Amino acid sequence: MLINQHENRFHEDPKHTTPTPKTSVNFIRSLTLRQLQIFVIASRCPSFARAAEELHLTQPAVSMQIRQLEEAIGLPLFERVARRLALTEAGERLSHHATRILGEIKDAEDAMMSLTQADSGSIAVSIVSSATYFAPKLLALYSQQFPKVDVHFSVGNRETLLRLLQDNATDLAIMGRPPPELGTTAEPLAYHPHVIIAPLSHPLRQARGFDLQELASDTFLLREPGSGTRAVAEHVFRQNLFVPARSVTLGSNETIKQAVMAGMGVSLISLHTLSLELRTGEIAVLDVNGTPVERTWQLVHSRSKQLSPTCLAFRRFLLENAEPFLEREYAQFGLRRPKRLAEAGSGR
Repeated sequence: MLINQHENRFHEDPKHTTPTPKTSVNFIRSLTLRQLQIFVIASRCPSFARAAEELHLTQPAVSMQIRQLEEAIGLPLFERVARRLALTEAGERLSHHATRILGEIKDAEDAMMSLTQADSGSIAVSIVSSATYFAPKLLALYSQQFPKVDVHFSVGNRETLLRLLQDNATDLAIMGRPPPELGTTAEPLAYHPHVIIAPLSHPLRQARGFDLQELASDTFLLREPGSGTRAVAEHVFRQNLFVPARSVTLGSNETIKQAVMAGMGVSLISLHTLSLELRTGEIAVLDVNGTPVERTWQLVHSRSKQLSPTCLAFRRFLLENAEPFLEREYAQFGLRRPKRLAEAGSGR
């Protein structure tokens, strides 16, 4: 900012010669925040002497800054009315804008300060649809501990989350498989078993330890391409050289579960989508060799993204609480995290 260096030619009396009008560009370039701060305080006081007391400055210093501001603008800002300072029309208008400018700066300072503290601010987290059955409960627990933090979460399939990560539109993502094609950091969050479900009327409901090939004549209900659940099913099929007699693509876990209960077919699906149906006994889990399919929930963020203290605290909360929470929720179904997976995740 430019400061008029001929300070000694200004005096305390505001009734000086009218400054030469300046262009708006010169005016803006000549302003300093300190001048605006002094002007706003002076505009509320009956004299420069009172303003100087409030600002802990000398009266000549206040007068000098006001005169420099008037010189930059090219218009008088104060006049004397009955021995008191009063704003001119230009002063009234500048007072309005200066107050708004200083208020915006104060808001910016508050916002920046919140980024240095882990108990305020906002977080954007994206989750695959299979995680909607437990992630909101974890978010609720977090919000109880940090009520000042705004957590915004979006839901989509794996492809949707990859776009959000690529566009830097989310801070953290919870998904099944980290994207090798993107520069991301992925951390194991919790054991994520997949099981094969069937209607209660399925002839193999009570069978123990049979091969996937026994289901070759069944219709398999699959998620849409781009879904992580679909990718797991296709991997299992390739691994077992398995081709179902018929497959039907459905767009959500809820639709698949309803279709299975209605007897349309069987499906390989995340155990964490089945809490309600298993508790009420509406769906059967088949004891197919190689199941549950061992997968791990991953907490992912862009490697180039600088996580705020709030995000780092939220990340730490998820890493510490997700697995114990899920184990408590699903312990009654007897599908605990295998020991070797637990040991692999303990180093995080």
